[in-house]
Amino acid sequence: MDAIRIGVLVPLSRPGWVEAGRQLLGGMESAVRELNAAGGAAGRPVELLVRDTAADPERAAAAVGELAGLQVDALAGEFHSMAARAAATRAEQAGVPFLCSSAVLDALTEQPTDLVARLAPAQSHGWRVYADFLLGAGHRRIAVVTQGGAYWESGTRILRERLATHGGDVVELDPIGVPDALAASGASAVLLLTGFPDPAVPIVRAVRRDPRLTDVLIGAPAGQPEFAEWASLLGPDGAAVPFLRYLPERLDPLGARVADTLREEFGREPSFVAFEGWDTVNVLAAMLGSGEAEWSRVQLAGTRGPIRFERVPGIGVWQWAWAPVQVADRDPADPGRWRVLHTG
Repeated sequence: MDAIRIGVLVPLSRPGWVEAGRQLLGGMESAVRELNAAGGAAGRPVELLVRDTAADPERAAAAVGELAGLQVDALAGEFHSMAARAAATRAEQAGVPFLCSSAVLDALTEQPTDLVARLAPAQSHGWRVYADFLLGAGHRRIAVVTQGGAYWESGTRILRERLATHGGDVVELDPIGVPDALAASGASAVLLLTGFPDPAVPIVRAVRRDPRLTDVLIGAPAGQPEFAEWASLLGPDGAAVPFLRYLPERLDPLGARVADTLREEFGREPSFVAFEGWDTVNVLAAMLGSGEAEWSRVQLAGTRGPIRFERVPGIGVWQWAWAPVQVADRDPADPGRWRVLHTG
């Protein structure tokens, strides 16, 4: 029987977030091995055709065109929002279903479409949860260090609107000269809306070493501290930096079993992105194996809870509403251990 062929888009080279790409792909590959060992999807083996986007929108769109020409059954993946948006646009033009695994930008497509679905929560949902965490911790004046771009600009707008409803405000800082600007801003928290490792890592080091900023919270809502590279580059300086991760407080039996499998395969703790990869393959296997390529018909147990897709106001794609959201950080007493600070 012919294989189900899934075209996979992941950042596997710079300037893409390579560790995130490897985790996403690793989760997908693990799910494929398990599916095929159990007989495939409705008796059909599952095959992945992998393309590196390097977080480049043009490269992502070109990869979609190539994979569509190879007549893949569906497309999946991508971590970076702008690359995912380019992929979604091209997938719609090519008439190929696309399941976005990790990118969160609300406007994933310019117009509503039935061909595209998403597992990750929309940015407006997750970042409001993060803003609520800041408010609950007593932060009303927030500084954001941002490089610009649609993803970071959208995040800044979400934070500003949420804080404003509670009398808070947001001040934007340039990545150059952060300690002095931050000290003058009166902000009690600074959020890194920048690339990683540069300039995020040098900024964290500079803020940590400035005695004027001892009591200022450093945050990274986009999730950089989740990955091992953050800890290896920053050591103790990388602890106590709250970030968004899309996991429940406690995994159910399926999630715990998959976590054990991924931990054994990776040789370390899997990130939430690996779970997104595992869920991605199983969603597509369920949909394509049934012969009914409709997102609205998908209902299955995922690693982080029951998955079904629906239409959410303001979101133009089929959306899992919602994956669990938590704000977590690395414990200063043990940077290899997570602390859950807030859930939404």
